[in-house]
Amino acid sequence: MAKVSFIGLGVMGYPMAGFLKTKGGHDVTVYNRTTAKAEKWASEFGGAFKATPAEAAAGSDFVFCCVGNDNDLREVTLGDDGAFKSIGAGAVFIDNTTASAAIARELDEAARAKGFGALDAPVSGGQAGAESGALTVMVGGAQSDYDKAQPVIENFAKMVGLMGPAGAGQLTKMVNQICIAGAVQGLAEGIHFAKAAGLDVVNVIDVISKGAAQSWQMENRYQTMNDGQYEFGFAVDWMRKDLSICLGEARANGAHLPVAALVDQFYSEVQKMGGRRWDTSSLLARLEE
Repeated sequence: MAKVSFIGLGVMGYPMAGFLKTKGGHDVTVYNRTTAKAEKWASEFGGAFKATPAEAAAGSDFVFCCVGNDNDLREVTLGDDGAFKSIGAGAVFIDNTTASAAIARELDEAARAKGFGALDAPVSGGQAGAESGALTVMVGGAQSDYDKAQPVIENFAKMVGLMGPAGAGQLTKMVNQICIAGAVQGLAEGIHFAKAAGLDVVNVIDVISKGAAQSWQMENRYQTMNDGQYEFGFAVDWMRKDLSICLGEARANGAHLPVAALVDQFYSEVQKMGGRRWDTSSLLARLEE
């Protein structure tokens, strides 16, 4: 059993922290900007909560974090009451936020200066994956820090992999989001076409999902898409945030992302339709408007 802290109890962080307590059996202390959420978590799982990230992180062997964006991450780590004020030498900070590779490297440098490790470890699998403890975790950082943290991370994951040095986890998550954007748009267009052609969408997917067109999106989202239901996963607002990170990194490294850029614009149209909190499969709603 280790002493573990978790900062950020959103739709992902809340169940992730729960698995660290229930499956891992760790001594878990949490912090959340909205204190009521931290109180609820502590009541449900039997852990403790603190008023600031620094208080939550004090004395911990592992400090997890899952917040919204680079600015949120910088505030809860390097801010006046940030976790980096109190994380001790030899501990490991594990950031599960989807953020930029630049801030991952910034936090790695700051951690090393203070004598503790840092891993950028964004996750894939959405709310459902978090609630079932079956996330995929892409990690950047030093091998020694990864080796210490991997068994703890595995409490909420089905797959954990070290992708390279600091920033590599975030870069891998960008690849993940680029691939998802194209896959969801292709599925949306396929369903839209099938309907226009007078085909039975269920029968079509039942057949083609056994062939080369098969994908996670097809298996898990086609039915809700066909029913016009878009409340089952990662929100459009968050996908646009992630694609913005991808496109910014591409401008820096010279990669060409024409499809990702186009799908990002399609999502902006979904937002204007009132779909900011719809899941990413709502690209079909745009085609059917």
